[in-house]
Amino acid sequence: MRPIVALVGRPNVGKSTLFNRILGERRAIVEDIAGTTRDRLYGDSEWNGVSFTVVDTGGLEILESQKKRPGRDQPVPLSTSSADFIEEIRQQAEIAIAEADAIVLVVDVLDGLTPADRDVADVLRRTDKPVFVAASKSDNPARERGVGEFYALGLGEVFPVSGLGGAGVADLLDKVVAALPVTEEELAPEALKIALVGRPNVGKSSLLNKLLGEERAIVSPIPGTTRDTIDTYLTWQEQPVLLIDTAGIRRRGRVEQGTEQFSVLRAMKAISRADVALLLLDAQDLVAAQDAHVAGYVLEEYRSIVVLVNKWDLIEKDTHTMDAFTQQIRTDLRFLDYVPVLFVSALTGQRVNKILPLALQVYQERNRRIPTSELNRLLEDATVRHPPAHKAGKELKFLYATQASVDPPTFVFFVNDVRLVHFSYERYLENQIRRRYGYIGTPLKLVFRPRDKEKE
Repeated sequence: MRPIVALVGRPNVGKSTLFNRILGERRAIVEDIAGTTRDRLYGDSEWNGVSFTVVDTGGLEILESQKKRPGRDQPVPLSTSSADFIEEIRQQAEIAIAEADAIVLVVDVLDGLTPADRDVADVLRRTDKPVFVAASKSDNPARERGVGEFYALGLGEVFPVSGLGGAGVADLLDKVVAALPVTEEELAPEALKIALVGRPNVGKSSLLNKLLGEERAIVSPIPGTTRDTIDTYLTWQEQPVLLIDTAGIRRRGRVEQGTEQFSVLRAMKAISRADVALLLLDAQDLVAAQDAHVAGYVLEEYRSIVVLVNKWDLIEKDTHTMDAFTQQIRTDLRFLDYVPVLFVSALTGQRVNKILPLALQVYQERNRRIPTSELNRLLEDATVRHPPAHKAGKELKFLYATQASVDPPTFVFFVNDVRLVHFSYERYLENQIRRRYGYIGTPLKLVFRPRDKEKE
């Protein structure tokens, strides 16, 4: 595994801004509200030829953010909902410290040295990991002059940095990577990427924890607890897997401005980089309007899908219940008739052991390639069995077909006139391909090109 660098500190000192700077992208949500980051956020980076994983954590001692800053009339606002997760945030940060190979204590030059900084430093002094102090928000020489007081923490050199502008970050990373252990990169680039998606409060984080066998994400009955995407690597039967937990996705018109809006955007980005999306439904109310919207987002990206009906333990059942629920899902999500449905319980673990094998099967289907000769025999049989209808006296003719790519499976059909291709006949051809070759859980992309394109 790559060595791990954890960013820790009290709330609102600039950890997430520094995290984004190190990664070179806006992965973490940044707002001037204490407690915005709750779970541990992981991202891969490289510096001086050394690859490592950087971890952003929730603020330690979050209630300290209620105190007034020097020179300010008002305290930094503490998110009311974040106050519900003080203990969980502390646990997540402590886990990050325990698993890290190096730790960066982020402090704020605008606030100066605070009792909360001393408390965090006391915790870090009890570890044998290398610790570096980053004086955040050192955006100009005047602010840099304020870093001296942080030497009182007794943790060695203090690095003035600006996560926003990038000043001083290079000097910090030079020292950090020099202290990291030398390890071999074990995670293969062809890791199976699985995103857990769904509307709020369907149990995505609970399922992630059950799959991992640990409290990897904060779990709460309050909708919207997960606000960033969370990446977790594991190996399942020698297959490297990347699990991506995402924030609950609501309909576009119901997404609130600010943090929730950014959460949804990151969830959408997570879908685009996944191979397989696990679409979670709540067994207590099955398919809601938001579920269809989430499924639509996944299909827009041509990602493969497995439908998981969570909280199955809460349903009173007989021998026909599962068939009835499946039929209802097929009716409500009729555009996902090729997608497998699995009934699970993240709470009890029922059928959770079947999720990864099923996701791997769908991933293998996604990468299936049909030889050109077989595809054209299928096309010939399909057109003989059901010839395309004439349009304005003209007949649609197929010249030949080929599979242009996998991931997603893309088929190109050369025809005499693309305007003669009716969507119903396109669906017919897709069904013929699925009937013979499966492609379980995987959307197919059918492209029709005119004769001139063939000559080109």
